[in-house]
Amino acid sequence: MDEQKIYQELRHRFGFAKFRDGQLATIKAIMAGHNTLAVLPTGGGKSLLYQLPGYLMAGTVLIVSPLISLMQDQVDRLHRRGEKGAVMLTGQIYGADRQRLLQNLANYKFIFASPEFLTNKEVVAALQQVQISLLTIDEAHCISQWGPDFRPEYLMLKQLRQFLRYPVTLMLTATATKAVRCDIIKKVGLTDDQVVEVQRSVNRPNIFLAVDQCQNGEEKRAQLLKMINQLGGAGIIYFSSRRLADEMTRWLNTQTKIEVATYHAGMSSADRFRIQQQFMSDQVKLICATSAFGMGIDKENIRFVIHYHIPDSLENYVQEIGRAGRDGKQSVAVILYTPGDEQLPRQLLTVDLPPADLMQAVQRGKVDERTLGPDYRLFSFYLKHHFTPDQVKRAFTRRKKRRLAQLQMMTNYVQSSECRRDFILRYFDEPTITQKRCCDHELADWLAAGILPKQIYASPKLSSFDWHSRLASLLNLVKN
Repeated sequence: MDEQKIYQELRHRFGFAKFRDGQLATIKAIMAGHNTLAVLPTGGGKSLLYQLPGYLMAGTVLIVSPLISLMQDQVDRLHRRGEKGAVMLTGQIYGADRQRLLQNLANYKFIFASPEFLTNKEVVAALQQVQISLLTIDEAHCISQWGPDFRPEYLMLKQLRQFLRYPVTLMLTATATKAVRCDIIKKVGLTDDQVVEVQRSVNRPNIFLAVDQCQNGEEKRAQLLKMINQLGGAGIIYFSSRRLADEMTRWLNTQTKIEVATYHAGMSSADRFRIQQQFMSDQVKLICATSAFGMGIDKENIRFVIHYHIPDSLENYVQEIGRAGRDGKQSVAVILYTPGDEQLPRQLLTVDLPPADLMQAVQRGKVDERTLGPDYRLFSFYLKHHFTPDQVKRAFTRRKKRRLAQLQMMTNYVQSSECRRDFILRYFDEPTITQKRCCDHELADWLAAGILPKQIYASPKLSSFDWHSRLASLLNLVKN
């Protein structure tokens, strides 16, 4: 396609005069009919990569997304821009409303759905009646990161492409090593020579990298409080435990004058939506969260991201710290590390496999699937899709070995004495760079040195109409 026409659409639809790095190359590949894997930094404007081609192509764009909140945010943005042809398919749509929506899918330009929803035969049948010109898999690293031990429906995307007659496929992510990129391509049923890869550096030069070594939990808590009081501005603190995220929110609200809130998957949808909106508007300055918080959060002035617990992989870590400093200004990423912290994520990697004979009995219908234990839905998924117990065991064994290796690499990062930026770049197969004062090994007393000047923001009140109206819209969608 003529590049001039692409720029015309950029100005007409989105009001921009130029593309961010990597956007034009991705769009040109899509418009040339190539399956494309785009690995672009967090905040790199990935939604434009399927929206702009969607307007230039006949038919509909189907976007597979991992979170309802992420889909809702994208649909809201399209609606605010005047696009009425955007819809979100969720499991909360029932009865006549569901039938009516499925019968009219061809009237929509952008259809958002979770991988779980797309395993429904009725939904797939309805999509087969629609001209799907572009299949977009957002946060594509989830294909490699989650299957097989969490949300295995991601493994069915290969079959979905077949059912939809192999539309041009766009895979989007912010971080992926060579091994993960190969895994993504393989699991959607493609080969390397069938995919154009557009990759840009994971490096965010405006984010200072640090690890604070603490002797015990008490010292870690004291250091956290010191950092929050000195850093100022908006920030996110990540925890591995919902309970501790709640506990630290209560404690920080008594110890500081900062508005602190909790966010995790154990909260109601309404509460999570409210907290997210208050954080976006600067009414809440600090979020104590689990990894459930972050995808789709496009807030420019997050100044720091602190990990109270060690992340389980460098991939996840780079994804999460990439939420800081999207405005290009100086920001900070810190891990508070106590020796032995890696034991918690190590324990979380263990999935207890049921005995092979029990899985065989369930597969033959002789025993109820609930006898498979607390994770019975996960195991029954594989058995229903004709995996043998031995295949299930091998898949989980490979997955555990790989995740333990990722955790070990993360542990090596926090214990390393080399430049932290170079460590990350080398892990992602990128050349190292020379950057002064980029991590705590080059500026040990970075907090006292004022690497991030303290900022005092006014706390604008979020009008009740503002978020209540958007919350009402979300609840109405769930109701329908």
